[in-house]
Amino acid sequence: MISITLAEIAAAVDGALSLPTGIAADTEISGTVQTDSRLVGPGSIFFALPGETTDGHLFAPAAVDAGAALLIVERTLELDVAQVVVPNGVDALGALARTVVSRVRAAGALRVVGITGSNGKTTTKNLLRAILEKHGATVAPHGSFNNQVGAPISMLEVDDETRFLIVEAGAGGPGEVAKIASFAQPDVAVVLKVGLAHAGVFGTLEATRLAKAELVTGLAPSAVAILNADDDRVASMASMTSARIVSFGLDERADFHAEDLRATATGTSFVLVADGQRREVRLRILGEHHVMNAVAAIAAAHELSVPLDDAITAIEAVPRAERWRMESLRAPSGAVVINDAYNASPDSTAAALKTLAQIVTQDQRSIAVLGEMAELGDVSDEEHDRIGRLVVRLNIQKLVVVGHRARHIHNAAGLEGSWDGESVLVSSADEAYDLLRDDLREGDVVLVKSSKSAGLRFLGDRLGADSTGADSTGAHSNGAHSTGDGSAGASS
Repeated sequence: MISITLAEIAAAVDGALSLPTGIAADTEISGTVQTDSRLVGPGSIFFALPGETTDGHLFAPAAVDAGAALLIVERTLELDVAQVVVPNGVDALGALARTVVSRVRAAGALRVVGITGSNGKTTTKNLLRAILEKHGATVAPHGSFNNQVGAPISMLEVDDETRFLIVEAGAGGPGEVAKIASFAQPDVAVVLKVGLAHAGVFGTLEATRLAKAELVTGLAPSAVAILNADDDRVASMASMTSARIVSFGLDERADFHAEDLRATATGTSFVLVADGQRREVRLRILGEHHVMNAVAAIAAAHELSVPLDDAITAIEAVPRAERWRMESLRAPSGAVVINDAYNASPDSTAAALKTLAQIVTQDQRSIAVLGEMAELGDVSDEEHDRIGRLVVRLNIQKLVVVGHRARHIHNAAGLEGSWDGESVLVSSADEAYDLLRDDLREGDVVLVKSSKSAGLRFLGDRLGADSTGADSTGAHSNGAHSTGDGSAGASS
């Protein structure tokens, strides 16, 4: 973070500054900003945020012991450290991010890109970061830090040397994307897709459309809105913004579009048509659905004056979309395991299944291991049913459905026509592992797909004998911010 005084921080967050003996209001702070006491280091600012199950204030002593120079709190604590007391810690975090980004922008050449959509945000962010970091210091979210806690934490990493800031804006509810956008005021805004992810939160696709549109409705006339021409709901956002419109997609009328898509087990290729040029692009990332993310990233980079050839070279070197996103692992048996179980919506699950069907050869066996697609509300049964039928229609040769909440996938597959494949319903990931461990053989291609809450990403690692050393629990938060307002993780 940039260097900023305690008094300036208090003013930025509209809080009351409380100082211990010997510390002056003009003391400068430039350490990291954290909501997890375990990540605090010397000079850090620790935001003690409330959560649904516990309270971040309980972890403030640990933060001080780790070297925190400032606490942002909602009540004064009996600790010998500078504190700023605010009415709402989450609001204060966003306010500090807004101040810091504004200062860096005013002092230099900072350009900000915002990305939202029901699917593909993190992949697009990773591809764009790979492009931009070759052309200047770039700050982008870790993992899927895209909500009103995670997004500002990422923004606060900017300093006077930062040239590009990428903001991933998820929507945990109406108004959240607008709030995140207000912290950073994007120069370029990308809207990828409006889909059924987290339909239980928004209820309807129209409500989802309006939530995602919040990224572009507040753009300045000098800004650029990059919109998916293939998604009518996204394309309609052109009438909702005063920004200049750039389109992307597979539609040949789009300003940046892809042709001649080819998916294999080692990657995805396409021809990019843009700016009067045609370029061959060979992604190492699996799945045709990631072509749209790649084209969107290239379009955004182009608007930031990155040449097409530079952008293509950068994204061709990206080895995977993200941990647990279409991640290809090689099992001891010789089977290929595609671990795509970090998140799942009806759209992303259908796309992953289509990829599985496309990349298997005639002498290979396709196996889908599917768990629950969470947060679908009233359409949950219907959408799980639709996925089960799709498995059959794509002629996936074996289906393993994990968990009672995903049972409609299994039921629908069994009712679909004269399928000669096999569907098995098991109650747990351990049962699925026991079922598949001795069954997998050389040439099998296994897709593991579910929402994060189903935990199948760890099953994918076990089947693929992954050796990355990832945290087996997938957790990296203390109880103060593992749920509720304190969460720094992902929204839809």
